[in-house]
Amino acid sequence: MTSNALTPGIVAGRLPADQLSDNFSDLHPPLDGHEALVAADRCYFCHDAPCATACPTDIDIPLFIRQIATGTPEAAAKTILSQNILGGMCARVCPTETLCEQVCVRETAEGKPVEIGNLQRYATDTLMATGAHPFERAAATGKKIAVVGAGPAGLSCAHRLAMKGHDVSVYDARPKPGGLNEYGIASYKSVDGFAAKEVEWLLQIGGITVENGKSLGNGLSLDQLKADHDAVFLAIGLAGVNAMRVEGEDKDGVLDAVDFISDLRQAGDIASVEIGRDVVVIGGGMTAVDAAVQAKLLGALNVSLVYRRGRDRMNASVFEQDLAASKGVRIITNASPKSVIGNGAVREIEFEYTDDDLKPTGQTFRLAADQVFKAIGQTLGGSDLPDLEGGKIAVTGAGRTSIDGVWAGGDCAAGGEDLTVTAVAEGRDAAEDIHVALSA
Repeated sequence: MTSNALTPGIVAGRLPADQLSDNFSDLHPPLDGHEALVAADRCYFCHDAPCATACPTDIDIPLFIRQIATGTPEAAAKTILSQNILGGMCARVCPTETLCEQVCVRETAEGKPVEIGNLQRYATDTLMATGAHPFERAAATGKKIAVVGAGPAGLSCAHRLAMKGHDVSVYDARPKPGGLNEYGIASYKSVDGFAAKEVEWLLQIGGITVENGKSLGNGLSLDQLKADHDAVFLAIGLAGVNAMRVEGEDKDGVLDAVDFISDLRQAGDIASVEIGRDVVVIGGGMTAVDAAVQAKLLGALNVSLVYRRGRDRMNASVFEQDLAASKGVRIITNASPKSVIGNGAVREIEFEYTDDDLKPTGQTFRLAADQVFKAIGQTLGGSDLPDLEGGKIAVTGAGRTSIDGVWAGGDCAAGGEDLTVTAVAEGRDAAEDIHVALSA
């Protein structure tokens, strides 16, 4: 029997293969050469460009757009990559609508910014298509650095250290390097295995070895890493997922949204991924939106995203919220989960309305659910770590921790925003600080 949107339970193949292919095609199709020139022509090339100030990696945006406008996209790519070595992925997933494009002079004056993200993708894709790597490794220094975590922060740090002539060993718990870019981003934001291709391209700098299946507590200890290396950079991300702390949370069908997204990204055949008929996603960030939208794209009949605060307090950008709504996701705000109902497996989930101060109102409602995805934040795991602050590794300056010779950055470090582009900046800056420390 063929499954469809009305089939009860959690099943695969709710939509035909051709529709699934269309649903998971590139969210923002790339610009061609002519489109890039037209888009670049809209830039005013501001001297004190607010877009560059708003970029967490300090890319000289007017310069790279001018380079595209003058027909040298490879030079534009080098301008981008000198500040953000993962500029290709960031062009795809960075919330430009709340960063550089939000403050664009064109946006302020006309309500339509220069397409900075799309132009960045055009430049970096053009360069990567040549197979060339625009940076050269300095003379070997004889110094060895361990990077724990092959996500955006770790890869950014490793590349910058390799450029300086250091030897870098990158360790990661997963079977593939890439971290969030490989496992944690919606499939329609990064198609055709781009994350893996970008890592392969990055490693062309040389001087970097990657060992998968190793993490702190699983083949690695911080003391041993310190003994074997001249410096250590921790970019271990956040492996734990917060609990809802409600009755029935352990029922079948209640899953972590990050695992759902990861399984979908790694699926060889999207049609084989099972999805419920009635799906409820709990959370208000990018992960929640990614899970909700993809559930709908897989053919779920009803998808509801429920957030405990108002829509204006959601971490997901307005663009992401509107994207979810456009795909048929129902967004419910000011409601917190109260209990998961079902005999062994979830059948309904009960919520209680809350006011703006998260105080319960006493009014409840239930949603049918055969699948519930939790996207309510992640936590730092592991022991024998440097001092913590607010549940993350405390850092000062460019990622220095309480342990001499150990730096940290990315989602595992306190401060900053949980964005790919921010992690890249923290990894790059930590590498520069490590280099200075080792050169003293």
